Amino acid sequence: MSRELSALRGPRVLTLVAVQFSIVLVCMLTTLLVALQVQHTSIREETGERALDVATSLAELPAVVDAVGTPDAGATLQPIADLVAKSAGVDYVVITDEEGIRITHPVPERRGEMVSTDPSVALGGETFVGTEVGTVGATLRAKVPVWRDGVVIGTASVGILESSISEQLEDRVWQVVPWVLGAALFGLAAAAGVSMVLGRRFERLAVAAQELETQRRLASALREQTHEFSNRLHVLFGLIEVDERAEALDYIRTLTPVDSLAADPDLEESLAEAPVRIRAILAAAGTRLCEHGGVLQADIESEDRAFLELAFDDAAATVLSNLVGNAIDAVEAQGSLGIVRVAVEAERSGVRMQVDDTGPGVAAEIRDQVTETGFSTKATESRDGLEIPRGVGLGLVLRIAGERGGGLVITESELGGARFVATLPNQHTPSAPDAHPGAAGPERITP
Repeated sequence: MSRELSALRGPRVLTLVAVQFSIVLVCMLTTLLVALQVQHTSIREETGERALDVATSLAELPAVVDAVGTPDAGATLQPIADLVAKSAGVDYVVITDEEGIRITHPVPERRGEMVSTDPSVALGGETFVGTEVGTVGATLRAKVPVWRDGVVIGTASVGILESSISEQLEDRVWQVVPWVLGAALFGLAAAAGVSMVLGRRFERLAVAAQELETQRRLASALREQTHEFSNRLHVLFGLIEVDERAEALDYIRTLTPVDSLAADPDLEESLAEAPVRIRAILAAAGTRLCEHGGVLQADIESEDRAFLELAFDDAAATVLSNLVGNAIDAVEAQGSLGIVRVAVEAERSGVRMQVDDTGPGVAAEIRDQVTETGFSTKATESRDGLEIPRGVGLGLVLRIAGERGGGLVITESELGGARFVATLPNQHTPSAPDAHPGAAGPERITP
């Protein structure tokens, strides 16, 4: 399960970062576009107001009012127009007479000609502010009437090229861009920090949810197996109760092989003095291996057979059964003839079980993970549409050993595969320092 989460963690993080980057990028572009629009509107309004102020001030100058309509108006007004254009920072200043004939113009050849745009608004006594295309190009211009004694005697027109306005906008943009980029970087940093905090919480929730799902499937599978075993026990109980022992044995043989010792004299000899529990576990394991051409080797040692019977209790049987079953699975996965070697040693201090195999072994980097509930290197299997949970046996072994004050050691075997060594201190021996359940956590040494 940890390996699956590690495999998923990379894509999840990349996806989260991509989403954050996209959101910040969209926000940044939106902000930039809004800022550009605001700046564009502001610049045009400011430019129009400036042009109108300059044109109004020019039209109200006494020198302009007095000169318009006189024979030498051009000589008098052109210097004034040039000075106003330069000081106000506008691109042109044009003064016309009451018929729209230019008195002043930045291009001398254009003086004395009719204006290229409609002067009727200003000649009608109104002001005009807008964009028009004239002889110098597209300009944002202001036109105002020139009054004398309540009569319109001409117009004053002030214009600023649209290209100049665009340059102003570009300058404003470069002033805004650093702030937008700074805000974007700050947003990314803040989003990354938030995602790190929330990501850890979500990851813990994902781990808990996956563990819960594993436990749910395990419970479902165990309920199914419990029901199946209960039915079988009822059949056996019925046969034994009516004294049909032969039929009971035949029924047991249909469920699991129990005659393997006869097929393997060496194993039979090794288990001759072994307790019933050990004989039953290793006999079934030997048969399973023989079916695939494998060999089970057993070495049972004890100071006292009666003590071994007492020391090898249900907990020890569960541990041995799981270790041997895992070893056989590993050998079968190789697809070739394999060996499983089992050594059980019982002393006054407790029981030591060692299982070696010729399988692929357990890689050093995952030896700490193989005892986690739900972690497994085996392929998943299904029965009746229900996925059979994996990664239960070794976790159970470690828990049992820990409750007895023992441990589980995983190393490389001299046979080429894995070696599992489980120690279960004898809880019936007062002198054993680690014999009390829960006296210490499970020892898990995985060199």
